[in-house]
Parts: sequence; structure tokens; C-alpha cells
Amino acid sequence: MSADMPIPLCSMDELKAGAFADLAQAFDDTALARTLAQATRACETEVGRRLAPFIGLTESHRLDGVDPDEYGASTNLPLDLAGSLGRSRGLSLSTGGDLVRHLWLHQSAPHYPDLWSYTNVQVTLTRSYGGSQVLGIDQFDGPEPDTGHLWFRLGTWAPLGSFARVVYSGGYHTVPADLERACKYMAAAILCRELAPLGGGQQHDASELEQQAVAWLSPYMRAD
Repeated sequence: MSADMPIPLCSMDELKAGAFADLAQAFDDTALARTLAQATRACETEVGRRLAPFIGLTESHRLDGVDPDEYGASTNLPLDLAGSLGRSRGLSLSTGGDLVRHLWLHQSAPHYPDLWSYTNVQVTLTRSYGGSQVLGIDQFDGPEPDTGHLWFRLGTWAPLGSFARVVYSGGYHTVPADLERACKYMAAAILCRELAPLGGGQQHDASELEQQAVAWLSPYMRAD
């Protein structure tokens, strides 16, 4: 079984510096790297969202809801090259109904979207009556870092009830300073608990460190 080793939110040098140097010196670099990976995942679990850079995350969505304030497929919007015929885009695609235009990815930046990036976004649509399609990059805009909003361009054949599978990479390419601090406290709490059975007498309180980590993470917690 392969180990889960995300890119840590806190560097090993940062963990070794300052007040927690006494904790770090009791462990070799391999153990510290593993602890930082565990602390990173603990931070993500606490807030209910991905924070560290990730690769190839898969999400599934059922497409529903058509915004009444914008053009759907059956609003008789003329075709670009055949507007004089009075045909709608929906009729030209033979969908028989409205097309969904929006999708929101689960993972986005709750703060500092300028430090977040998406890469390698792939969207596959499977329609309820059969048939599937891999969308080209010219068929959607986004996702937007601050909301995860992915916007299907007008004419994309995405009827209500279609199934969308999105595979993408993302995360903070630059770690916000407060997330680094939270991860440092979380790692220190883990190290405290590792050392406690070996004789006690530690100057750091693991529970207090964890509470401080959670306090630093609270602005990033998912509200929905």
C-alpha cells in the first residue's frame, strides 16, 4: 500500500525553527516529513476542503438548474450563421429542452484566490438518454479560483439531468501564511503525543497546540 504524502502546508525548516525545535530534534527527517504530511491532512479534514496542491481529483455532478436570467436552449436565441431562419440553438442541437450552463467544483479557494490555481481540467458529460462527450477547452470557461465556477459556453450540449465527471488538479501554489502556522501547530501537537509516552515532562501541551491549530483553520472551514 502506498503512503499518502501530500505537499505539506508547512516546511520542515519552519517546523524546526523557533519554539518547537526541541520537539523536532527528537525525530529524523523521514519521521518529520511523515508528520508534516499527517498534519496537512489533519488541517484539511478539520476544515472539510482540500488546501495543499492535489493532482487528478475526480468529482461527479448531476447537472440541474437553469438560470432564468440568462439564455437557455429554448429561448429562441438566433444562431450566429443562420439567425435569419429564426432557429434556436436548442432546436439546432435537437435537445428538446433547456441546457445547463453552470457547474461548481467542490474545491476552491476560501481566501486568497490569487494564490490558488487550477490545471488539467477535463470534463466528460454523459447524457441520461445515452451518449457521452469529452468537452474541449473551447466549450467551457473557468474554473474560477474564488468559487470553482465552471461555465459551459452557449451551445454546449448539456441537457438537464446529464452526468458530469470532472478530473482536475489544483490547490494553493503558494501557501497562505496563516495556513502554514496552523499546520505547524498541528504537527507540533502530533509530535507532543509521540513523545508523551516516553517519559512526559514536555513543556508543550498537545491539546492546547491542537486548539490553536483549529483556531487558525476556522476561517477556511466549509460553511455549506
